[in-house]
Amino acid sequence: MAQPLYFSRMRLASFILLLIPLLTFGQNLDFYPDGWRPETVHKGRKIGVMSVGLGGYALGMTGLYTLWYSDHESQSFGTFDDNAEWEGVDKIGHIQTGYYLAHLGHEALWWTGMNNKNSAIWGSVYSVGFMTTIEIFDGFSTGYGFSWGDIAANTLGTGLFLAQQLTWKEQRFQMKFSYHATEYAQYRPELLGSSWNERLLKDYNGHTYWLSMNLSSFMRRETRFPKWLNVAVGYGAEGMLGGHENPVFDEETGEPYPEFERYRKGFLSLDVDLKRIKTRSKFLKGTFIVLSFIKIPFPTLEVNSRGKVIFHPIYF
Repeated sequence: MAQPLYFSRMRLASFILLLIPLLTFGQNLDFYPDGWRPETVHKGRKIGVMSVGLGGYALGMTGLYTLWYSDHESQSFGTFDDNAEWEGVDKIGHIQTGYYLAHLGHEALWWTGMNNKNSAIWGSVYSVGFMTTIEIFDGFSTGYGFSWGDIAANTLGTGLFLAQQLTWKEQRFQMKFSYHATEYAQYRPELLGSSWNERLLKDYNGHTYWLSMNLSSFMRRETRFPKWLNVAVGYGAEGMLGGHENPVFDEETGEPYPEFERYRKGFLSLDVDLKRIKTRSKFLKGTFIVLSFIKIPFPTLEVNSRGKVIFHPIYF
């Protein structure tokens, strides 16, 4: 039985999300080494970036269609309402993917010498175009459809990046991600993952998406407040064995599943903006770049839809 395509989409989006810190150079301009960026547009770099971007887009879309869509019969263009699935966690994932794709496009173009405004706008166009193409594929695939909810989420994430880059020329609000293993995947490994790496991408019960705000960015420059300290709000959900609702029993074995209550969770925590930590070590700078999209574990307050307030000494 083929796995639902929305998982395939999110696996692709999550894969891109995990690669982005390796490809981007960071958000704070003070973090860059001197001379890394030309003062005017470097034609060679611009041609290289555009070639890689367009070639990667074409290759990625071709591979995506061949691997995930070619086995499905074509249909006339249709829409699909998946807004209620996975208690909204899937949609937050789309917001984050749109955000980081815009970020990646901007950084690549800014590296060529393009000014901040143009690189931010064209990076955002790349983000919307990339994710919209996937939705169009869905629209012509039997059993699926074009999701306006996904389009809205992708655009919202892109807009979050673009608005900040045009207003402040930096990202004072960053989207981040954290994951912890849950008990739910063992009951439906074909859907939620049978190995650790599959569960990292597919088990939404363990996903938490964060909006992390850098406090010092809104203070005077001469403040002694730690420039690396952030405050973060997060969102997640648990108790989910299916998209809309939990199945009662295993269709293959007939064994009943445990009855799990589906509920949503909101979080308040501290965080670290790793790129604002001053260091002369190139190794540490590279490490900070790789880890920059991950929410750093801190004591966390949880408020959930079951009416409970829970304090976690450390939450990830």
